[in-house]
Amino acid sequence: MIEIKYENKKCSMIEKVLNTIKKYRLIENGDRIVLGVSGGPDSICMLNILNDIRNDKNLHMNFDIIVAHVNHLIREEAKEDEIFVKNFCERINVEFYSKSIDVQKIANNSKIGTEEAGRNARYDFFDEILQKTSSNKIAIAHNKNDKVETMIMNVLRGSGISGLKGIEPIKENKYIRPLIECERFEIEQYCEDNNIDARIDRTNFENIYTRNKIRNVIIPYIKREFNPNVIQTMDRLSELVKEEDDYLNKLVIEKYKKLIIEEQPKQFIMNLKDFNKEEKVIKSRLLLYTISRLLGSTKGIEKIHIEDVIKLCEKNIGNKYLTPNKNIKVLIKNHKIYFINQM
Repeated sequence: MIEIKYENKKCSMIEKVLNTIKKYRLIENGDRIVLGVSGGPDSICMLNILNDIRNDKNLHMNFDIIVAHVNHLIREEAKEDEIFVKNFCERINVEFYSKSIDVQKIANNSKIGTEEAGRNARYDFFDEILQKTSSNKIAIAHNKNDKVETMIMNVLRGSGISGLKGIEPIKENKYIRPLIECERFEIEQYCEDNNIDARIDRTNFENIYTRNKIRNVIIPYIKREFNPNVIQTMDRLSELVKEEDDYLNKLVIEKYKKLIIEEQPKQFIMNLKDFNKEEKVIKSRLLLYTISRLLGSTKGIEKIHIEDVIKLCEKNIGNKYLTPNKNIKVLIKNHKIYFINQM
C-alpha cells in the first residue's frame, strides 16, 4: 500500500482516511452508509478503504455500507461501468443497487445543465436507497482537488465568503466525504498499488464543462506559472475561511434568538428596530438564516434579493413587502419583519 507524507509522518491511505473520519466524526458505530459509487478511481478507492476499515476487527468500528450506482445513459460504456461496480461489490460482499436515468432528457425538459441534472438524479437516488435500506448517511467520494475546483468555481460565480469553504467534510450530519483530505494523485496511486483497475470517465477530459476547464486548464496553468502547491495553498485558505464562517454563524444564531419574536409553521416575526441596528454583514446572514429555518433552504435567494430586503427594512415604511422568490414573502408591518412561507 502506498505510503504518503502527512502531518510530518508517513501513513497509509487507510490511516489518512481514518484520521479524517475521526477528526470530523464522519462515522459512528451503528451507522448504515449509502456509498455513491460511479466506478471511477475516487469512488472505488472510497469503497475499498471503507470496506477494509469495517472488516478490520482491531479498529472496532461497527458500521454497514451499501453501494448505489447511477447509469446516466450518456456514455456508451456506462453499462460496462455498472457491471464493473456490481461485480466489485459481489467480490467484497457489499449490497449493491443501481438505476438507469436519462439525464440528458431531464436536463432538456427542465432547461438545466447536464451536470446539474446528473447531480440531482444521483442525490435523489442516493436518498431513495437511504430510505429503502434504513440507512442514515450518504458517502460521496469528493477529494481535496474537487474541493479546490469548487472554490475556484464559486469565486468565478461571485459567491460570498462561504463559497471559499469549498466542499465540507460533513454536511447536515448526513453527507460525508471520507476522501476530502486526499489529493487525486494519492487516490490514483492507491488504485494502482492495490491492482484496482478503476473505470475512467472520458468526459472528464472534455473541456465543455466549467469544472473540467478548471481541472484541466486553469489549475495546471496556475501550478506551472504561479504556485505548484496551489491545491495545498487553497486548502489552507478553505480551513481559515471555515473557522471564521463558523464563528459568524454562531454569532448570527445568538443574534437571531434575541431578535426573533415569534415562530409559527408558516410565519416568523422579527424585531425590526433591533434588526436595523446590526451591521450589514450580520443583517445579510440573519436574513439567510431566518429564510433557511422557515423554508428549509435558501435556494433561489441571491445577493440582490438580500440587499433589497435590507433596504426595505431600513426605510421602515409599514405594509411594504418583497417576494425574493415565489416561496417567501418579507413584509414590514407594525415595526416588525414578517417572513411568510408561501409554499
